[in-house]
Amino acid sequence: MTDPKEPSKWPETGRFWTAPNMLSMVRLVLVFPVMWLILVDGRLLWIMGLVLLAVATDYFDGRVARWSNTESAWGKVLDPLADKLAASLVVLALVIRGMLPAWFVFLIIGRDLLILAGGVLISRRTGEVPASMWAGKVAVTATAITILAALLRADPEVLRFCLLVTTALLAWSFLGYMGRYLAIMARGPRRNQTVGSASDGG
Repeated sequence: MTDPKEPSKWPETGRFWTAPNMLSMVRLVLVFPVMWLILVDGRLLWIMGLVLLAVATDYFDGRVARWSNTESAWGKVLDPLADKLAASLVVLALVIRGMLPAWFVFLIIGRDLLILAGGVLISRRTGEVPASMWAGKVAVTATAITILAALLRADPEVLRFCLLVTTALLAWSFLGYMGRYLAIMARGPRRNQTVGSASDGG
């Protein structure tokens, strides 16, 4: 049994029910109707409307957190989780429809699982919640552009270029995350602190 007086190795996550966190939750919910519309070849107007709404929640959640002084470790978890889940499921739907190659969804899911696993390990060992990186936001944006190109049935040359650039940015951001995680592990725990800025990436 663990000693109740012993401090938890998990970081303090703060309040969950805040406006920024609810915006991230909305983004998590929106991905399912988007995925369904893609699979049933639904109207592009509906798909784009829901995607734009999801993008708006992504834009505002971090800013609302800073404006309202409600930044929390929960936000550092929910924001990138919503981004990663949305990208993986939408790309999966496009792969099923034959609009993107299968290797692309494996690349995205594999990268995201490794980043999430690394974040959990860092949180468990150091008591810190690693925030998303700017490079991750760039990679998420590139992924969104590739998804848009597939939805609009761009010319094969354009889609191949989008896939190439996005793959390079996903790899670059992955190496950045791994470098940060190794640096945090080498530095050791800093209780009651978090790394980076809140709700800023994928």
